[in-house]
Amino acid sequence: MKSIETISLIGLGAIGSANLAKISESFPMDKIRVIASGERAERYRDKGVTVNGKTYKFPVYKPEEKISPADLLIFAVKNNHLPQAIKEVGNHVGKNTIILSLLNGVSSEKEIGKIYGIDKVLYSFVTRTDATRIGGSTEYGSLGLVPFGEAVNIKGMYSEKVLLVEEFFKKTGIKYDIPENMVRNLWLKFMLNVGANQVTAVLRCPYGAIKSSKRVRELAAEAMQEAVAVSRAENIPLEQSDIDNCLEILGKLTPTGKTSMLQDVEARRKTEVEAFGGTVCSLAKKHGIKVPVNETLVKFIMALEETFDIS
Repeated sequence: MKSIETISLIGLGAIGSANLAKISESFPMDKIRVIASGERAERYRDKGVTVNGKTYKFPVYKPEEKISPADLLIFAVKNNHLPQAIKEVGNHVGKNTIILSLLNGVSSEKEIGKIYGIDKVLYSFVTRTDATRIGGSTEYGSLGLVPFGEAVNIKGMYSEKVLLVEEFFKKTGIKYDIPENMVRNLWLKFMLNVGANQVTAVLRCPYGAIKSSKRVRELAAEAMQEAVAVSRAENIPLEQSDIDNCLEILGKLTPTGKTSMLQDVEARRKTEVEAFGGTVCSLAKKHGIKVPVNETLVKFIMALEETFDIS
């Protein structure tokens, strides 16, 4: 079984830069390729990115540059940048490329698979991280965990793709998990984001507020409960106990840490609300389910976005 010898990544935000910095500690720098275009590519080449106070200058390739396909391709962009990112990674995808999408939400794997083949894509996401990106600098206390795998993973019967990524993560020190029911776990993260990201973005509060404020915690739980309702309609078995577990996890994160959506709001950037509450609302409409909390959160966040261009 051939090992992963080259890795390409698109998206050097908080998640992408933090994980790539960790990978580069034990993986050859000349086997790493960051995909970026325009001014961003020049900035990365000139100034690099800073992670926990250390500057990293990863090799940068523009989308049009010819290069051998990567053994592993990682998407770490925001959902609203995914369509463009899919176009830009073409020169890095070959017959045997394994693709991981660390995006939030429950649809990126399908979108990538439509273009490059779903057989190349493994489900994945990042959880339990407090990585925060401000300007060109990323800070984190906890890098978190990367659950990944096929839709179903039976121990002792993992696919070759899963075994290759597991070996790569072991070598590079990335903490991981291979859930038996990966799709359910993907929806668990989605449910957590629906509550935590949207509520903290609207209230402009860090993780600590979810633990210290009863009302903040209740609002996050109500948003999650609506996500559970639509998940069941989609035949994904989430339960109330899953909400309790998610709130417990959130309560253990760095209190001053901020969700990615709050970071976007504070930086006056477009958020991923369509991938969170927007997905809940569209699925609720499909199944005839009422989701008033998510409808309200989506309206507030979209209204906030419309103020970003107002001086």
